[in-house]
Amino acid sequence: MSIINQEKRFCAHNYEPLPVVLARGRGIHVWDEQGKRYIDMMSAYSAASHGHGHPRLIATLNAQAAQLSIVSRAFYTAKLAPFLEKACSMTGQNMALPMNTGAEAVETALKAARKWAYTKKGVPADKAEIITCEGNFHGRTITIVGFSSEEQYKNGFGPFTPGFKNIPFGDSAALEVAITDNTAAFLVEPIQGEGGIIIPPKGYLAECARICREKNVLLICDEIQTGLGRTGQFLACEHDHVQPDGVILGKALGGGILPVSLFLASREVMEVFQPGDHGSTFGGNPLGAAVGLEALNVTIEKRLPEQAAKLGEYFISSLRNIESPLVSEVRGKGLMIGLEIDPAYATAREVCETLMNKGLLTKETHETVVRLAPPLIITKAEIDQVLGIIEKSLHSLAKP
Repeated sequence: MSIINQEKRFCAHNYEPLPVVLARGRGIHVWDEQGKRYIDMMSAYSAASHGHGHPRLIATLNAQAAQLSIVSRAFYTAKLAPFLEKACSMTGQNMALPMNTGAEAVETALKAARKWAYTKKGVPADKAEIITCEGNFHGRTITIVGFSSEEQYKNGFGPFTPGFKNIPFGDSAALEVAITDNTAAFLVEPIQGEGGIIIPPKGYLAECARICREKNVLLICDEIQTGLGRTGQFLACEHDHVQPDGVILGKALGGGILPVSLFLASREVMEVFQPGDHGSTFGGNPLGAAVGLEALNVTIEKRLPEQAAKLGEYFISSLRNIESPLVSEVRGKGLMIGLEIDPAYATAREVCETLMNKGLLTKETHETVVRLAPPLIITKAEIDQVLGIIEKSLHSLAKP
């Protein structure tokens, strides 16, 4: 039985992977079982921003695993506090609550926002509202899919948690209208990743921040995909010079090795949590904290945000110079890029399969968008190689 057929038999069909079995990775490359090399333009949805098998991260992982991996938060450990201090310093926040997956960190932010509304703002019990955006993607839990505007994410999983209100993304006027006395927070992605690499108008987040300040509403930025340099700043909200009341980090925070996430916020928000209010057996474990701290150090020391800004500008402009009827739009910021594919010529899945056959791996989103999000360690020469593969693939699909 092949690996693909074995997985189809024993694994729930909640994904539709491309037909390739990967066996190892290094840097921006991965290899399949037969030894064929591919350029990874997916980065595990930005989780592998540092590249595969980064030597400093692997060394940190091995050293900490040999020393102490997990004891739960029932005890103090030597690794968590330095990690959280570094993360707070780099995001401008006062305190952090460690979790594992991005969805867990989002749930933590939602709980914090609601309790803040009740204990600090004076919202009546069980009346708190949280505003989110159409096209959002914040995770897969029952609560989170309940405020998604994607019907498939919700179909068959109700009833859902009340207290959420969706508004159009990129429309600050809609935010101002939606806010009531019971509004606790506005949860927003600075750039919508799963939504199709959707970039709001310039100044949008700054205007949202102004509105939230005036209305005493928390602005919480989900930077799980966009954070740690992906868009050319350490946090994507920095493009609008915004300091949110709360920030959610994940994916690249684990260095492409472990699930590590954080909800970071002001002291006023974070102090609503008391012992017993919230927790996680694995959240904040020494192994994850050590790797997370080193991931932050590598991000800054190797100037990965600056790298993403410089190479992203070159990559996007070069993609726009490729003449192909298949591509109706190229959009992106830093190394978070989407190619909008004209369905009259091909599906985004067909484009991804063609790219795979030519040695480049990525995945479609929303059926019409091919995402391009390589490890931030990619070089200009490697981007030129990627551009060549993309141009050949598009031309081959455009032939009658």
